[in-house]
Amino acid sequence: MTDFTLLLQPDKGQHARTIYVLEKGGFEAWLAAQPMKSRALVAANRFSGKSGEMIILPGEAPEDWTITVSAAEQPSIWDLASVAAKLPEGTYRLAQGAPGAAALGWLLVHDRFERYLPKSEPMPQRILLTSDPASIPETLRLAQATALVRALVNTPAADMGPSELQTAVEALGKAHDAKVSITKGQELESGYPLIFAVGKAAEKEHAPRLIELEWGNPANPHIAIIGKGISFDTGGLNLKPGSAMRLMKKDMGGAAHALALVKLVMEARLPVRLHLLVAAAENAVSGSAFRPGDILTARNGMTVEIDNTDAEGRLVLADALTR
Repeated sequence: MTDFTLLLQPDKGQHARTIYVLEKGGFEAWLAAQPMKSRALVAANRFSGKSGEMIILPGEAPEDWTITVSAAEQPSIWDLASVAAKLPEGTYRLAQGAPGAAALGWLLVHDRFERYLPKSEPMPQRILLTSDPASIPETLRLAQATALVRALVNTPAADMGPSELQTAVEALGKAHDAKVSITKGQELESGYPLIFAVGKAAEKEHAPRLIELEWGNPANPHIAIIGKGISFDTGGLNLKPGSAMRLMKKDMGGAAHALALVKLVMEARLPVRLHLLVAAAENAVSGSAFRPGDILTARNGMTVEIDNTDAEGRLVLADALTR
């Protein structure tokens, strides 16, 4: 994953380019205060102060230039992201105030998923300085957690099945001294029959499983985080159309977000008793896949009928049967 640690640093007065954020409604006053050559550049670039626009203006010396960006209509973490994506490598600071939440967007611009790409030129390192150094550790943790979600979801299903999700949870558990337990095979079939039913048609290397992680003092409030880990959902014998199938590798996105959230909780050492549960399976096509109309018995004894897929190709359960 991307190393964000050097991209957000405390402002100690070191040399840096200045970024001016032009507030809404302030364009005319700002333009009037600019020297003639800057006003000419503004006109040539058709910079009008609309939300998200950016312009680079020269200073007195050839290497002396600054950036002006128009503030977004609604503040968000992405306020500086488009700016960072366009700037050359270097060090930058805001003219006024700390970047706040926008520092996260700045970092995430530098995140690239390169696992399947040939070696390419490294991403330009654009360093952002902040006058609020106390916020740096949390911002870095959020960037790393977001990058984890992206990497897990972007990995194709052939390389991100139930076993790979298990490996990701085990790595997280090892890093934070958490207990990880796995239920699969006969124990899964008898204890968690619906998870088993969804994944029983998959090849052995993608066998379904329930992945659990427990962390924290048992005396603390108990919090459960549950993530859907369907690594690929074909619809089984009720196949999805091609348009719906293309993005089914992302059906484990719930598990990816759950892992990232658990990571944040443990890194922050929150006073909780944490319990992560990931139902991991591949809903594949084979003679053992469940069929529309099949009746399954859940862990709590309730019987449910498998219904047809909905308009978007997702498998849905019919109402519980009357006993």
